[in-house]
Amino acid sequence: MNGRRVKYTTMLLLVVGSGLALLAATQTWFSIRLTDTANHSATISVAGSVAAPALTALALAGLALTAALAIAGPVFRIVLALLGILLGVSVLVSAITAVSDAVRASASAITSATGVAGDASVRHLVHSVETQFWPWLAIVAGAVIVLASAAVIVFSRVWPGPSRKYQTRFAGEDGRPAEEVVAEAAEDGSAAADAADDTPEGPQTLDRDTAIDSWDELTRGDDPTR
Repeated sequence: MNGRRVKYTTMLLLVVGSGLALLAATQTWFSIRLTDTANHSATISVAGSVAAPALTALALAGLALTAALAIAGPVFRIVLALLGILLGVSVLVSAITAVSDAVRASASAITSATGVAGDASVRHLVHSVETQFWPWLAIVAGAVIVLASAAVIVFSRVWPGPSRKYQTRFAGEDGRPAEEVVAEAAEDGSAAADAADDTPEGPQTLDRDTAIDSWDELTRGDDPTR
């Protein structure tokens, strides 16, 4: 029960971290107030998907990775955990990069609103930047993903094995391993093929001719069962 609890707790943390990152990507990260230059006095709201374009894809990848962990074996579980650490670090880098330079992260939104491009020109338009709560939540989400993925590596040995309900459908009715069932089926198939090759072709030809004659009689309107 302890191993099962550790497994489900770790997977829950991965889901929470990925979900928070996905939620943060849909919210407003920065409120950019522009100067009066060229009559561009306005406030632009910049969403997380614009400030950190990779965040949505990273969050969805984290959710998919959690689903794969639920049925992964011991070795593949470690590989997925390493990928989870990489995903978490990527979320951290995306969020921290956006927060550290909000004007650069918001450049595309400013250009769309004003038509002004170029780093220096865009910075000249910006009067002030207000950072919202959501980029900090994305940073927390990335840290949660990293810690949960590291916990998978540390506690992987105490996780319970795959459920038998995913294995019985591949095993024989008498409880034999799936490998033996497959091997026996292959031998039976080979024996049946050899027997078919040794069967004389006379009866097969006769049955075919009989079927053709019966079809011809039906075409003429005769009863072939008479």
